Amino acid sequence: MQRLPSNMAAQRRNLMQSHQSWTDDLPLCQMCGVGTAPNCVYSPDGKGTQSHPNEDGHLRFRGEDGCFLYGVFNGYDGSRVASFASQCLTAELLLGQLTSNHTDGDVRRILTQAFDAVEKSYFETIGDALAEKAHLSNYVLPHNENVSFHQLSSQSQKVQERLKELEQEVSGGATAVVALILNNKLYIANVGTNRALLCKSSSDGQNQVLQIGRPHSTDNEDELQRLATLGVDSARVRQAGQIAGQSSTRRLGDYRVKFNYSEIDLLSPAKTRPVVAEPEIHGSQSLDGVTGFLLLMSEGLINALESAHGPEQANQEIVAMVAAELAQQNSLEAVAQSVVERVKRLHHDVYVSGRQRSTYCSRHEDMTLLIRTLNMPLADGALTPTQGGRIYPVSVPYSNSQSTSKTSVTLSLVMPSQSTLTNGTNTASTLEEGTPTPGSQSPTATLQSTNTQTQSSSSSSGDGSLFRQRGSQAAQPDETGRVPPYVDFSQFYRLWGSDHSDGQSTQGGLGPQ
Repeated sequence: MQRLPSNMAAQRRNLMQSHQSWTDDLPLCQMCGVGTAPNCVYSPDGKGTQSHPNEDGHLRFRGEDGCFLYGVFNGYDGSRVASFASQCLTAELLLGQLTSNHTDGDVRRILTQAFDAVEKSYFETIGDALAEKAHLSNYVLPHNENVSFHQLSSQSQKVQERLKELEQEVSGGATAVVALILNNKLYIANVGTNRALLCKSSSDGQNQVLQIGRPHSTDNEDELQRLATLGVDSARVRQAGQIAGQSSTRRLGDYRVKFNYSEIDLLSPAKTRPVVAEPEIHGSQSLDGVTGFLLLMSEGLINALESAHGPEQANQEIVAMVAAELAQQNSLEAVAQSVVERVKRLHHDVYVSGRQRSTYCSRHEDMTLLIRTLNMPLADGALTPTQGGRIYPVSVPYSNSQSTSKTSVTLSLVMPSQSTLTNGTNTASTLEEGTPTPGSQSPTATLQSTNTQTQSSSSSSGDGSLFRQRGSQAAQPDETGRVPPYVDFSQFYRLWGSDHSDGQSTQGGLGPQ
């Protein structure tokens, strides 16, 4: 059995690690936080077990000329592609390629070229392994009368073991969503099924959520049309819901769908490579005067939340969670991790509840959330409305175990007072509205959700009165050391009661008796 030189594997590893050494000195962005959670499979009693190592990746760097780069990578069949892409993409974008003099067209071109370079570089690193794999796949055991059956069997077993090793080395891929901020303009480059959300808060209390782009999945009409023009049966793709085990129609790496697509029944009619790594780029979008935050989410996080509560209000839910944590935490890392842990608990609780959606929640994949604040300082500890906090009502979908219908419960989330960011540091400024005073009304802000592809929008209902305001002075503890409550849950109890009463009285149920 002929075998390629043993030092080639080491050479491949050195090439993959070289990109990391180029970016070691780049500073991390301090206006960003990342939360993660590994995959989990639940047993019937609700106990979770991790089925494979975490395969997600991310990046968050601050370059020169006011340039910032962020990314979330959802790996599968190993973390190699996600890890390589996060390292190589940084080297392709932040080592002098981008300057403040570049136009929007220049930036989009450079982003596209960077993804192309990452794809080519990755396949160069596994080229020798692919060649050895192809050679061994065609290997025929010698016909020699002097060789015993036992020897032939042993040799065949070694070939199969080596093929298995090579398959593990070269298999896998990743999807990516990347955000670039240059000249205070936002660009989003997406390959696959991750998601980018931009939440913008205006001075009149309006909170708008923009989903930037659509996932490149088997139910994306534009992607199905692209595949159809290549000769692929788009109806079969839609029905299958997956291509070679993944729902994405664009991805990095994955040699099977890039080089061996003619051997895949669903893709075999294609005239040329159907699954590509070309990014869809959105932007630029000016961030001048924008207060809010940017979210980059891996497919695992999105799917976990949508499995638990349905896809209809997933964007609003995740934004509500982030807004609530921003009002409580003084660390962006803690904010991101708390939101991920909350999604994880929601997913688990739905599974063990036995409710209708529990069948969708038997497992979840790796979850990654990246949060980048935009002119929004963190809370200095938890802020109440009387301590300079600002009230933002956000709509959180609520559903009971008996019905598939949902009720929008409006929560007034306390946000820290706005300030400006100068050279990456916080400088306090005074709110235009001032601190809430006795008798003043809560802002009737709405949380709007807009998809930039479909231009559809929705707004939350309610008067924002779930959290009642107190006076301008913080209440003093009584003789027992307790502070009188100022949270009014009557609206929640009323909604709960109406959903659970089934025409019967709710007396003796939830709520103060």
